[in-house]
Amino acid sequence: MSSILIKNAKIVNEGKITEGEVLIENEFITQIGNNLNIPENCKIIDAEGNYLMPGAIDDQVHFREPGLTHKGNIASESRAAVAGGITSFIEQPNTVPNAVTQEILEQKYQIASETSYANYSFMMGATNDNLEEVLKTNPKNVAGIKIFLGSSTGNMLVDREEVLTKIFSNTKMLIAVHCEDETTIKNNLAEYKEKYGDDIPMEFHHIIRSEEACYLSSSKAVELAKKTGARLHIFHLSTAKETELFRNDIPLEEKQITAEVCVHHLWFTDEDYKTKGSLIKWNPAVKTQKDKDGLWKALLDGRIDVIATDHAPHTLEEKANPYTSAPSGGPLAQHAVVAMFEANKQGRISVEKIVEKMAHNPAKIFKIDRRGFIKEGFYADLTIVNPNEAWTVSKENILYHCGWSPFEGTTFSSKITHTFVNGNLVYENQKINEIQKGKRLAFDR
Repeated sequence: MSSILIKNAKIVNEGKITEGEVLIENEFITQIGNNLNIPENCKIIDAEGNYLMPGAIDDQVHFREPGLTHKGNIASESRAAVAGGITSFIEQPNTVPNAVTQEILEQKYQIASETSYANYSFMMGATNDNLEEVLKTNPKNVAGIKIFLGSSTGNMLVDREEVLTKIFSNTKMLIAVHCEDETTIKNNLAEYKEKYGDDIPMEFHHIIRSEEACYLSSSKAVELAKKTGARLHIFHLSTAKETELFRNDIPLEEKQITAEVCVHHLWFTDEDYKTKGSLIKWNPAVKTQKDKDGLWKALLDGRIDVIATDHAPHTLEEKANPYTSAPSGGPLAQHAVVAMFEANKQGRISVEKIVEKMAHNPAKIFKIDRRGFIKEGFYADLTIVNPNEAWTVSKENILYHCGWSPFEGTTFSSKITHTFVNGNLVYENQKINEIQKGKRLAFDR
């Protein structure tokens, strides 16, 4: 039996920080406390008063495999994720081919079983014409159903009302949605193309993919979920207005409708288009300071439940294209946790709240089996964060396959020093343990 003792840690769990020790035996946490009963030949890691937190669970990533592996792949992006303190991810279906049949979905699981450094799950994709396949999805070992209500790769836009109603009415699984109204965006884009051609200045991105486009789509999805009783999770809110659609007066476990915000919408504003250009071109768009402030408020008061990344790498060559052909999305998994610790340094959010939104709540929302908490009997998915070790993001320390980050040149005050996945030390002092691989997530439902 292999065992590891983490000592002198500030253990962050369920709204508290306690000083103590955690014993890992094989895959699991077996003891938490002080003066633990330590087995012989136990490896000891001194956390030296640093934070020990459950590994982050990123509920929305695009790791680009299969079909788009010039941008990234499961091996490269999961390597970056564990270096960033993310121990589990849920990947989206807009790969090539789109994951819209059970067979293609299982092929992705097969690739991950051989190459992923983090634990993994994949969303089943819905289209206008694959309801039968969607309903075959196994709730025990697939995270949920993903619906794009705004355009995406391939044939993944679901824009037929009767299809949406059928999906919402017929599955008990969590339905995650990308909400942007396609007609509104098309009309806005036509107007700006008339003025500028293809080379539209990037600062108009949030006006083209507007607050109205987001709210129109989100409010429709919420209305449909209320009507059908579907379990709805809205990805990447980007506007203050949308936060009005969500509740904070009931416990998370009782919510039928939940929401996520991404790191980039909490960090950047439309002012940053001037210096970052297409590197911060995301869908939904980074919007105004008022929107950013509104998202932070909703995150802290409980209307928004999860912080994620929407990690979506593209090459720099692709990003250098004119507005209409520069793809949306950017890589974030390696820097999400330290970005939130930076917000903690700025007094915006507590460490306990970071852990709640990045580990506890994704585990609760998706009903992930024995992950997301530091508890005896749970999988030892853990990360140690030194809050006082400054470092600067540069080409030399970026692990994404695409080789760039919107945070390049940013100095973070905190550093991930160790990451454990299923009790294995997969990341330590900027080195990845190439031997160990993650596991397929299981769900209690």
